[in-house]
Amino acid sequence: MRTHTCGELTLKDVGKEVVLCGWVGSRRDHGKLIFIDIRDRQGLTQVVFIPKEAPEAHKSAGDLRSEFVIRLKGKVNPRPKGTINPKMPTGEVEILAQELEILNSSNNPPFEISDNIELGEEIRLKHRYLDLRRPRMLGNILSRHKLYQLIRTYLDTEGFIEVETPILTKSTPEGARDFLVPSRLSPGEFYALPQSPQLFKQILMVSGIEKYFQIAKCFRDEDLRADRQPEFTQLDMEMSFIGEEDIFTVSERLFFKILKELKGIELKIPFRRMSYAQAMKDYNSDKPDLREDKEDFVFVWITDFPLFKFNKDENRWESEHHPFTAPHSQDLALLEGEDLSSIRSRSYDLVLNGQEIASGSIRIHNQGLQDKIFKILGLKPEDIKAKFGFLLEAFSYGAPPHGGIAFGIDRLLTILSGCDSIREVIAFPKTQKGTCLMTNAPGEVSDKQLKELNLSRRSNDKI
Repeated sequence: MRTHTCGELTLKDVGKEVVLCGWVGSRRDHGKLIFIDIRDRQGLTQVVFIPKEAPEAHKSAGDLRSEFVIRLKGKVNPRPKGTINPKMPTGEVEILAQELEILNSSNNPPFEISDNIELGEEIRLKHRYLDLRRPRMLGNILSRHKLYQLIRTYLDTEGFIEVETPILTKSTPEGARDFLVPSRLSPGEFYALPQSPQLFKQILMVSGIEKYFQIAKCFRDEDLRADRQPEFTQLDMEMSFIGEEDIFTVSERLFFKILKELKGIELKIPFRRMSYAQAMKDYNSDKPDLREDKEDFVFVWITDFPLFKFNKDENRWESEHHPFTAPHSQDLALLEGEDLSSIRSRSYDLVLNGQEIASGSIRIHNQGLQDKIFKILGLKPEDIKAKFGFLLEAFSYGAPPHGGIAFGIDRLLTILSGCDSIREVIAFPKTQKGTCLMTNAPGEVSDKQLKELNLSRRSNDKI
């Protein structure tokens, strides 16, 4: 439908007859002359309608309003002296309109499609399709796209295989609250949406994949903050026959590529390493911000986290990260004692500018050790079998030493783009109450749907 986009025409195109499609960005009526900016994803181009040059097109242009969708044909001309806009790639030219077709009209938008206005988040999320037309928001989505391409290209050259893991899976303990999905075919039973692909990626290592990655959707039913969403995206990686340094090296080279391509910055690698104990002693935080105004992005690995933490309310030990994290070999004997607080794990976080953007560990690959950790956590044999029996069985068939890491894509993009909230870098985010203002999700369901799922509605409840 078009010969060019709205962001590519320059003086070298003067004299060409072109066809453009897009939205009306603005309309300016100067008496006999009508000017509009036509906008698409690539940019803006100024168009002028002159009655004597194209009377029909000029007449139709009188009906145009902001955000009308149009197709026009015209000739590329240089702008008159004094009207050049050096801030626009197309600012030296304009289109002398010859034909105009209104493809679709638009209601009057609730806000101007511009970055130069202050908008409340509620109205932006309700009309997200309009918000995403603004250049800044479109730029955030494009950055996400570019990041994905960089990740896939780099990891492919490093020998990783992209594997998708199930969304409908089994509910397991020792984590945040699961989102549950009732099963119609198995009455009274439920799937859970994955908090991470943790068990599946370990089983992929047992399967001989050796190097796995996935840009994975994850789900946690927890209270939300500016940097949390009920559904989020992480770069998930797992490798066999490796140690911590292998994970660090692959990750550092990836971030060197990301920062160079997206921000034009050459990072110093390797990144700084700091133990959990040292971070707490020097900074009283396991997420220290080590920047010194001129440094924009400073990474640090935090290592040797405690393997366990004590839950005073429930009078029991819990995993600091998750129950599949391997303890330091030097601390294995301490598993036999009552005080487990000094046992170090082979876990690590990557911190950027005082925010955790990744977490990982070397995993337990021995069935006996994994079973022992479960028992320390207070899991009964029947619970272990019910929740993790498939993992332990897989380990009995020759599990290689393995480990991995998961990077928070949303949080990373928030930092790189200088935004205050991860909602700025997600196309269709939820509010802090977990609702979608555009679709009004979550919503009610019918009694028929509940009956099909073998569920019932309590008389005084609103579903």
